[in-house]
Amino acid sequence: MTRKDKGRAVTLPPVVLITGAARRIGAATARCLHAAGWNVVIHAHRSMDAATALTAELCAQRADSAVALPADLSDAAAIDSLAQRAAGQWSRLDALVNNASSYYPTPVGQINALQIDDLVSSNLRAPLLLTQACVPHMGDGGAIVNIVDTQVPHPQSGYAPYFAAKAGLWSLTETLALELAPRFRVNAIAPGHMIWASNGVISDAEQRAELARIPLARLGGGDEIARAVRFLLSADAAYITGAILPVDGGLRLR
Repeated sequence: MTRKDKGRAVTLPPVVLITGAARRIGAATARCLHAAGWNVVIHAHRSMDAATALTAELCAQRADSAVALPADLSDAAAIDSLAQRAAGQWSRLDALVNNASSYYPTPVGQINALQIDDLVSSNLRAPLLLTQACVPHMGDGGAIVNIVDTQVPHPQSGYAPYFAAKAGLWSLTETLALELAPRFRVNAIAPGHMIWASNGVISDAEQRAELARIPLARLGGGDEIARAVRFLLSADAAYITGAILPVDGGLRLR
């Protein structure tokens, strides 16, 4: 996309909206895509301080190249507003990364309706509604990347609503790839163990046990997912749609 600036044609950077981009994998993805020349819309809900700090960091590197937008993705009206504001920031929208996710244990016998609503809303309902809201603002060749979970085919016990929702997002990725083709590509990344939980409740022994399950014997870190997102949004992936790309160090093989 180009515009006239004092009679000169100026190429405008592509724009990506990343949900849950204030911290962890989302923030790593924002930094990676920004370094690749994208303008970045950083969505956050309860982490706006971190989102604002990340925006300032990126804009210090390249002026007017990032913006932080708050939204509660459990609110359908807020989702529509987020899509409109993201597209209006630089008068274009080229890609969407559905990264925001709730994750916590819900053993059978202790599951309540609020937990189901939260896990299904963040991991399935919001990505679908936000995709629907963003598509009218995206031009031909736009791309969507969903973040699923490499363990969906072999889920852990104690997380039934979470894995049910992620399985839905996995299926949704393939369904939307069909429905939105040929104008848009829709793919997903299936992470394994990337970053230790932020609540700090995993003991050293539990960490060693988890690492023993990963063939590559280490956590991936946020940058591994970020680079995979960058690839799926790039011209190098122009003939890839409906794919679920595992980035898990081989965890799914165990």
